[in-house]
Amino acid sequence: MKSLPNILTSMRLVLALFMFLALAAAAGAIPFISDDLPPETQFALERWAVYAFVVAAVTDFFDGWLARRLNATSVWGAILDPIGDKVLVCGAVLGLLSLGPQPMVVLPAGLILFREFTVSALREVGAGKGVKLPVTLLAKWKTTLQLTALALELVVAAWGAFSLPAEWQAGFALFAHALFWLAAVVTLITGAQYWEQTRKALGA
Repeated sequence: MKSLPNILTSMRLVLALFMFLALAAAAGAIPFISDDLPPETQFALERWAVYAFVVAAVTDFFDGWLARRLNATSVWGAILDPIGDKVLVCGAVLGLLSLGPQPMVVLPAGLILFREFTVSALREVGAGKGVKLPVTLLAKWKTTLQLTALALELVVAAWGAFSLPAEWQAGFALFAHALFWLAAVVTLITGAQYWEQTRKALGA
């Protein structure tokens, strides 16, 4: 039972990879596989990609909760969990952008990717100097906002795959874009906080 949290985290990585490949295939971006896909198969891939993303996002809550509940926290889990989060977010952003031009998504998506790679670099450099960057409460909310907003954006991009009413799309998209921009702002704030923590810890 104590291995369950790490199993869930590993499953998140597998689901993230499946999601990205499914979206890439649906967008016609995988040579030899995407060339002759009928529309119904493309729609099916988009639906399964969204389902995979939602399940993977849910595991992000349960792996940490189970680790604390079962007293099963481990160094491997502490390493794997943030990797799983970043792979899921980055895979969703790249898969989302592969589905077509989305001007309202490009800027916040780029800012989120910029922050994630920057903080990862800060953690790596800080670890070499003995500096630890504990996850803040705002950073946890950041992850929740990112995953929720990305789920909504994926639904907007794959609207036809779900046979949803066309008259709902504009309002749904507006809400999804607003939440995604909010997630980007919170993401940048947490990135600035980590930057300042690292700077002070290193005496820069």
